[in-house]
Amino acid sequence: MNTSVNPTSAPASPWRMTATEQAAAVRDGRISAVELVDSHLERIAATNPQVNAVTQLLGEQAREAAAEVDRSRAAGKELGPLAGVPFTVKETTAIEGVPTTYGSPRFRDLVAPADAPPVARLRAAGAIPIGHSNMPTLILAGMHPRSELFGETLSPWDPEVTPGGTSGGDGVAVATGMAALGLGNDSGGSIRIPAQFCGVAGLKPTTGRFPADHRMAGPDDPGPASQNLVVDGPLAAACGICAARMRCSPGPTRATPARCRSPRTARRSPDP
Repeated sequence: MNTSVNPTSAPASPWRMTATEQAAAVRDGRISAVELVDSHLERIAATNPQVNAVTQLLGEQAREAAAEVDRSRAAGKELGPLAGVPFTVKETTAIEGVPTTYGSPRFRDLVAPADAPPVARLRAAGAIPIGHSNMPTLILAGMHPRSELFGETLSPWDPEVTPGGTSGGDGVAVATGMAALGLGNDSGGSIRIPAQFCGVAGLKPTTGRFPADHRMAGPDDPGPASQNLVVDGPLAAACGICAARMRCSPGPTRATPARCRSPRTARRSPDP
């Protein structure tokens, strides 16, 4: 396998490619994962001040993860289906070593000890978390993504209208090219509404199809509603990309109480 990067074939603006195109370019050596992440970081720097969708930028962590992808490719290792693809993660969902704030000052120091199951599955597929994304405070402050901790997220199309919520930060990040994928969650439209309002694709999977753990206080919090009502799902530029993302995450974990097997899933997926 040719492990060198061909600069003459690298796209001028990698952030403009879809997630599947980005991953193919990294696997084929047309662009390095570090270059791909840097392209998105530049896009965030240029765009986020106008829309305020990305709340906690993980620039250094993302570049380190991208460098590891590039080292794996240089060593001839097989890369995952989403190799190098940057994604945002809603402020409800844990990224190891980063506060999971729920948009509330009360939780600004609630550092996650481990990745949430869908974040872990995306990492295993080669994708790279590039930042947390905005939402209404505690998910309960209405449909518009305005949080006490991070302020208001604006529509990329018209600042006078809402981008929708509650996964509005992810919808805006994907619509503006700051991330190729968004990891939101949905119980009553929280992925589907911002996807529609921002002009991207979004999907609420069937409860139990993918591992999830939304207990705010960790394992000691029984939180049956947060376990069985809220469903993690993707936001992306197109439906086919949502499908590609979903193929990376099926199957329960031991910590997932709700389980719904796909008719096409013949065996239990391993824990992340």
